[in-house]
Amino acid sequence: MTRFAIPLVLFILLVAFLAIGLRHDPHEVPSPLIDKPAPAFQLAQLRDPSKTFSAADMRGKVWLLNVWASWCVTCRDEHPLLLQYARSGALPIYGLNYKDNRADALSWLGELGDPYVLSASDNDGRVGIDYGVYGAPETYLIDRDGVIRFKQIGPVTPDIWQKTILPLAQQLNK
Repeated sequence: MTRFAIPLVLFILLVAFLAIGLRHDPHEVPSPLIDKPAPAFQLAQLRDPSKTFSAADMRGKVWLLNVWASWCVTCRDEHPLLLQYARSGALPIYGLNYKDNRADALSWLGELGDPYVLSASDNDGRVGIDYGVYGAPETYLIDRDGVIRFKQIGPVTPDIWQKTILPLAQQLNK
């Protein structure tokens, strides 16, 4: 009898852990960077590589950092919404072009439109590593003091924009 009891108990525990795991949304991965200073960086701008952009340039402003790439299929799906959000003027959106070819990225923006105030080139992905990027797209809401207040893994949907990002940005801008 005990010969079957141990495997049965292990099987039940395995099923229980699997059931718990399947109830979690994979886009809700807690980030250790929330409420911590955004990692410092200084990168060449995508459009004009002779100019740089850094997180320090944004001190005093609430802003979004959107990680994107021309090779990213989901970024293409998210892009029309980013254009709409940028036109609203509610929040400045800056791009972090992640592990991409500059010519491909510029072509992509030329074809689809450019929602970004500017994009910085993270060709080797080192800044992405510092920010804990799992893959593109990802979006960070950063406050006036340079602290990350929200991280979205995957595309920013209208629901996330309206119910999470905008209210939080308005609160941070007070």
